[in-house]
Amino acid sequence: MKEQHDIEMFRLGRPEVEANFCDITPPLDFKKSQIESMRCYFCYDAPCIKACPTDIDIPSFIRKISTENIKGAAVDILKENIMGGTCARVCPVETLCENACVRNTSEDKPVTIGRLQRYATDWLFKNKIQPFSRAAKTGHKIAVVGAGPAGLSCAHRLAMKGHDVDVFEAKPKSGGLNEYGLAAYKVVDDWSQKEIQFILEIGGIKIHNNQILGRDFTLESLRKKYEAVFLGIGLNGTNSLNVEGETASGVMDAVDYIAKLRQTEDLSSLMVPRRAVVIGGGNTAIDIAVQVKKLGAEEVTLVYRRDEAQMKATWHEREIAKNAGVLIRTWLQPSKILQDAKGVTAMEFERTALQKDKLVGLGEKVTMDADMIFKAIGQTLIPTHLGDVAQVLEVSKGKIVVDENQQTTLKGVYAGGDCVNGGDLTVTSVQHGKIAGESIHKFLGGL
Repeated sequence: MKEQHDIEMFRLGRPEVEANFCDITPPLDFKKSQIESMRCYFCYDAPCIKACPTDIDIPSFIRKISTENIKGAAVDILKENIMGGTCARVCPVETLCENACVRNTSEDKPVTIGRLQRYATDWLFKNKIQPFSRAAKTGHKIAVVGAGPAGLSCAHRLAMKGHDVDVFEAKPKSGGLNEYGLAAYKVVDDWSQKEIQFILEIGGIKIHNNQILGRDFTLESLRKKYEAVFLGIGLNGTNSLNVEGETASGVMDAVDYIAKLRQTEDLSSLMVPRRAVVIGGGNTAIDIAVQVKKLGAEEVTLVYRRDEAQMKATWHEREIAKNAGVLIRTWLQPSKILQDAKGVTAMEFERTALQKDKLVGLGEKVTMDADMIFKAIGQTLIPTHLGDVAQVLEVSKGKIVVDENQQTTLKGVYAGGDCVNGGDLTVTSVQHGKIAGESIHKFLGGL
């Protein structure tokens, strides 16, 4: 990246940056876990279970914590969500299980289910306990494309059934968005890689990194070699702003910057703008805005075209941004990016409003100074890398079409995660992988 206006290296020193990127939610200790677990009513027909995308028996694992059966609690969690440790850190519990908690009233507050889940899974990892084992080897081999949450969840479920799984991952490290896309302050201490090692301990799973679909192998070649294929390929394209100046130096995709941040050992060495503008209203927009602020940017403004309440990012995520010093401005849509010979200088927006439930521009322009602009407006699936078979494998509106068993329109080929839901939660991807693993097992004749 060439030098731009007011972009410097080492804006904050390493000690300051490390302090800014410490664990945003400190874990519970034993005493606090006992106190919090006792707050649960252990509902019979618990609404929190229905709100969990992976169907974890939440009252069961919390009761086990309250009786000091921490291993049992962790097993309750991980048998339904093998990435329960990551999900305990990053799930939007404020809109899922904790939102459904019967204690979530104006006079009370919900049981902190996410923190209790983390307590149990962290305990299991700390004590190096592996509660899962493989069934007898079946002789069946399955290919999984993508070592992200969906792919690894599917691989683990298949390995439990006794099948052998080859996982093909495009990047040098496995983990998908858990490794490259989540905010660094949510998953500290190389947590993603520790979780992957735990998953691989079961045996029967071999990961092949730096293997790209469409370059090193094709979907057709996998179908010929393996008895079934699972696609957990994520999203390979980024949406465009479609405004003048978008190619200017200093305009970046948020996912690219976050990936670089996650793989940089010394965060104080990253290029940091004095004034940053973030475009978008989802979790990625929040993550990039907060992290750039924590790196030392003086001004970070997150801009969204609608009202704040309509942002995909939850109220909790928005509070994190505000507490970090991020300014959120709404009812503004991108109009033009201004630049000079060195790169970005400012961004022009048009005020918006809803008229008959349709978002319209009002013609009034607003200009914000900026040294860097981050696009966090979503990703999309470009199916060309699927090869000619894409003509048979149905893709609609940037998503691979699947049935309730995660099976695509191509026999023996299953899919899950972002390539199916268009970019959702880690917990949803894990559930897709789990369902697909069970479905593939039945497809191969298992019970």
